[in-house]
Amino acid sequence: MLAAVLSALVLTVTGLGWHSVDQLVASIERIGNLGLGGDKADGATDILMVGIDSRTDAHGNSLTAAELAMLHAGDDGEGGLNTDTIVLIRVPNDGSSATAISIPRDSYVDIPGVGMGKINSAYGITKATTEQKLIDKGTDPAEADRQSTEAGRQALVKTVANLTGITVDHYAEVGLLGFVLLTDAVGGVEVCLNNPVDEPLSGADFPAGEQKLDGAHALSFVRQRHQLPRGDVDRIVRQQVYMAQLVHQVLSAKTLTSPSRLEDLSDAVGRTVVLDDGWDVLGFLHELQDLSGGQVKFETIPVKDLNGWTENGESVVRVDPAAVRKYVARAVGDDAPNEGGVDPFTVTVDVYNASGTAGLAAQAAQALAAKGFRTGTVDNWIGGPIQSSRVLAASGGDAKARAVAQALGGLPVMAESGLPEGAVRVVLATDYAGPGSATGSASFDFSGSSTTATPVPPAPPIDAGTNGPKCVN
Repeated sequence: MLAAVLSALVLTVTGLGWHSVDQLVASIERIGNLGLGGDKADGATDILMVGIDSRTDAHGNSLTAAELAMLHAGDDGEGGLNTDTIVLIRVPNDGSSATAISIPRDSYVDIPGVGMGKINSAYGITKATTEQKLIDKGTDPAEADRQSTEAGRQALVKTVANLTGITVDHYAEVGLLGFVLLTDAVGGVEVCLNNPVDEPLSGADFPAGEQKLDGAHALSFVRQRHQLPRGDVDRIVRQQVYMAQLVHQVLSAKTLTSPSRLEDLSDAVGRTVVLDDGWDVLGFLHELQDLSGGQVKFETIPVKDLNGWTENGESVVRVDPAAVRKYVARAVGDDAPNEGGVDPFTVTVDVYNASGTAGLAAQAAQALAAKGFRTGTVDNWIGGPIQSSRVLAASGGDAKARAVAQALGGLPVMAESGLPEGAVRVVLATDYAGPGSATGSASFDFSGSSTTATPVPPAPPIDAGTNGPKCVN
């Protein structure tokens, strides 16, 4: 959603002029004391964007019954202050690019002052416990609400920083209504589905193929998680392709010619966006003025187990904090190439299972992701019988293929005619005993999770420079 907010602000800058934008920024709700870094000493601005499943606007005013109905508020079984969208965005100091890294809302992480829990509960549970303690001490309810809300936001900032290893410089918060209003203000956004969907909890009812969605339908599109093959992970992919297409539309157009749409943008931002009070938004927008869609990319942290369970029977997404920090460091360019001269983050690997052992390709792909490699296709092998595991490339001396082979325990690298230069393909047979296998040295600990772990390797990034919407589940 921050992509929508920043795009809207950039559009408003070009369409209204800086004087009007200054008035717009002045209307945004500001908050302080969040424990933010607030500087650019590490060479970039790091923004934590959260989408709040709230039934109020940015100023605490309740939404109308008609607005709640439009949002399908409550149909998904949750409300209050759960943070349904959590994205860490890094923008280098020169404004030349932007990397948005999504964190699944059910990621099971250490929450400061609480212990292990879903990351989307850090804000709400901290607020609730803090508020009750203050009221028990006799604090005025209004003041208890203010202080506990502040504590909830601080807890979320700390939780994300601890998980990713990135100091958060700025904070942005958008409610459900903001997504709808901002989308409508830019005239809707085009999406594409591989298959038709009809899921009443989110209100998602769409045919297959390309289509343009208004704000209310777009919210249903990005909120659906039931009936999707990978649940919340597929929902994140939807959010990313939607934001990528929105950014593409906005940055390619550069400006809106309709005064009424510019007014709608201004109203939407003023009513639904919350920012930290130390953020010089106008200066930040100046830095972004030459940003193009191809320089905006969307990533997702690696997931160790999509279908994890706690000892109390709570469904969670398990992540490995060390693997997440390594992945994030490479995603934002803070990690150097390995000693062999090949940066794993520049290598995308297709992994195929020819062994007959269910889930082996996914496990090996996750092991590669933990070492910093990207994964493309992860599937069963249909190319005929394979007697021994191997890494395939255009030539047997391909440096990227050899780095992958080494990471998987020393597999042989073989030349495969027809593979393009730089492509790397792993085929795992029954002899595979490397990382991710039952006997591999880097197999994962899924204690306390489901009996069948479901790792989800990170997919190649989505960028906003592609013409036309990317078709997804």
